[in-house]
Amino acid sequence: MVEAAVALIEEGGIEAVSVREAAKRVGVSPGAPFRHFESKTALLTAVATEAMARLTRHIEQALADAADATPLEQYRVLGYAFLAWAFGNPTHFEVISTRAVIDFEASGLLAANNRIRDRMLQLLKEAVARREIMSVSAEDAMLATRALAYGLARMYIDGQMPSWGIEPQAALQTARRLLDMQIDALRRPRRGD
Repeated sequence: MVEAAVALIEEGGIEAVSVREAAKRVGVSPGAPFRHFESKTALLTAVATEAMARLTRHIEQALADAADATPLEQYRVLGYAFLAWAFGNPTHFEVISTRAVIDFEASGLLAANNRIRDRMLQLLKEAVARREIMSVSAEDAMLATRALAYGLARMYIDGQMPSWGIEPQAALQTARRLLDMQIDALRRPRRGD
């Protein structure tokens, strides 16, 4: 059912998903799936839960591979992992980021998202403590970089990159370069330091 819902999204967008249509795709009676997914929201929440698990594994693997890097460089790796996953899994990213169609708070998605945010903040606080970041607070740095990465992923998924002169095959590299610019700007000392 989850795979059928993803296929429906890829073909016609989130609005094309229904429990009945997903059931038809997997060859079960229209009423059978309602025992597992009582609504479209429940089905899309299942898609989002699977997507969040994949995103989390992707980020954890990237951080494990960069375990010896400085906190700020690990933060950069986390950002790269997020971008690579979002650009490589646009349908899953779209479901996670369209909170109006999923039960984000009651499903465990909020907790999973907060674990990623907590790891981001931990890395940035460590970077501040080591004086890798000198120009802003860890909280402000996290919000700014998350907004940039999220916005770039959303632009890619929404097909906006070509209107900015960025071809699809160059979009991820461009996004990484812009994230680098923002993270490198965090290293600048405050005026008077």
